[in-house]
Amino acid sequence: MAAVPADGDLAAEGQEPLLSSGGDDESRYGDVVEIQQHYRSRWRSIRIMYLTMFLSSVGFSIVIMSVWPYLQKIDLTADASFLGWIIASYSLGQMIASPLFGLWSNYRPRREPLVVSIAISVAANCLYAYVHLPTSHNKYYMLVARVLVGFGAGNVAVVRSYIAGATSLTERTSAMANTSACQAIGFILGPVFQTCFSLIGEKGVTWEIIDLQVNMYTAPVLLGALLGVINIILIFAIFREHQVDDMGRQCKSINFEAEESDYVDQDAQGSIDQVAVVATNILFFVILFVFAVFETIATPLTMDMYSWTRKEAVFYNGIILGAIGIESVIVFMVVKVVSKKTGERAVLYGGLLIVLVGFFILLPWGKQLPNIQWEDIKNNSIPRIIFNEMFTPFWKLQTTQLPSNHTVEPTGCSVVQPWCLYTPLIHLAQYITSDILIGFGYPVCNVMSYTLYSKILGPKSQGVYMGWLTASGSGARILGPVFVSQIYTHLGPRWAFSLICGIIVLSLLLLEAVYKRLTAFSVRYGMMQG
Repeated sequence: MAAVPADGDLAAEGQEPLLSSGGDDESRYGDVVEIQQHYRSRWRSIRIMYLTMFLSSVGFSIVIMSVWPYLQKIDLTADASFLGWIIASYSLGQMIASPLFGLWSNYRPRREPLVVSIAISVAANCLYAYVHLPTSHNKYYMLVARVLVGFGAGNVAVVRSYIAGATSLTERTSAMANTSACQAIGFILGPVFQTCFSLIGEKGVTWEIIDLQVNMYTAPVLLGALLGVINIILIFAIFREHQVDDMGRQCKSINFEAEESDYVDQDAQGSIDQVAVVATNILFFVILFVFAVFETIATPLTMDMYSWTRKEAVFYNGIILGAIGIESVIVFMVVKVVSKKTGERAVLYGGLLIVLVGFFILLPWGKQLPNIQWEDIKNNSIPRIIFNEMFTPFWKLQTTQLPSNHTVEPTGCSVVQPWCLYTPLIHLAQYITSDILIGFGYPVCNVMSYTLYSKILGPKSQGVYMGWLTASGSGARILGPVFVSQIYTHLGPRWAFSLICGIIVLSLLLLEAVYKRLTAFSVRYGMMQG
């Protein structure tokens, strides 16, 4: 699981400002006094939030590799286009739930939305394990299960709002980076767990008393349900409500009743800069949108450009994405140190530039064309795409290319996509270089967006605001695959990557326009020095 730092490692995380090096019962930083017991309780609770974020991302990724074969097994009427709805349903559920859970956490103890959301995820995972039982409409039961898992994952807004409210300004970048690192580790380990469970096989074992089949498809979600139950127990046993202001002083909060008399009032004078809030939401949407495009386009791009089979494309891209995940965790750790010297805004700007260069490198150059897949040619003519085919997603085109009388999977760039006949090859060196750059730039932009956003909001209640930010990211993950299915399939990589580069350039211009407004609430109103 995601490792969390021990108390002795806190200084390395930028958490030392609230504690002196001595062993006194109280510790100081300027006029900030924090009891050692309170400090430890606060960081134990934050680590529980790290775990919750980790398990939330595992819940998404642990079945992503097996959804399609399981869907085909339980419902013969399911086609590849329905798979798109299954994949998108998680983000749709999260987009709906995030603002609701965020609003709930603004007015009630955060333990309530956390426990309820995790309980929904546990129930959804159990439903997923039983979707094979109904005699019909099984695919719709799976769709409901994935929507509910996504709905439960709406607690990401509560997690990030809690971490933002429980850390001082000097601690926040480090805490947000750790949160994103735990999320990334969850995305990496989810497919690993799935691979291990594949050893069970499709038949597995059946627990007849409760009609439960434990096989390579259901074992991962049952593990997810078990981890969810453990998470709920830890929230009840260890998690405590804590609120500190940007200077680290303990605050009163509507989420809990403060007994100590030295708590300061949380309500600060001044209003949130709504322009900065909207701009950050737009930037975050763009960041997740371009990464969703990058993830989605990997398989069809490599199949078209390098004549990889479906199995080869999944295998090699799985290795590449796994390596990018490891790279991201390293970047999350490094960015904590770099941002202290340069500031979050400059790091965000640099991250966007790196992502821009990554997509620019992917543009096709030269005269060499990819290998053409001719199997779909009839009577020596090139097929013409009619209007209603413009709305066919790429994964459906890929799965309908193999005629019934063929036993060997055709490879290469299919002439169903007319651009294959004139678009230059994207060399493998271009693709790998782009992967490395985007894998470096994306985590930088991700953690800096969250950090800047939480600092802009300051001591105000952040639940709803974090909910909208999470919802914008979920919307980006829904629209990204749609963008790929239309632009890439019908116009090709040159148009797709050119448009992405244009979107990133506009984002850089937006960042330049609001650069001076992306400052911490306390710095903006002179409560602290920037």
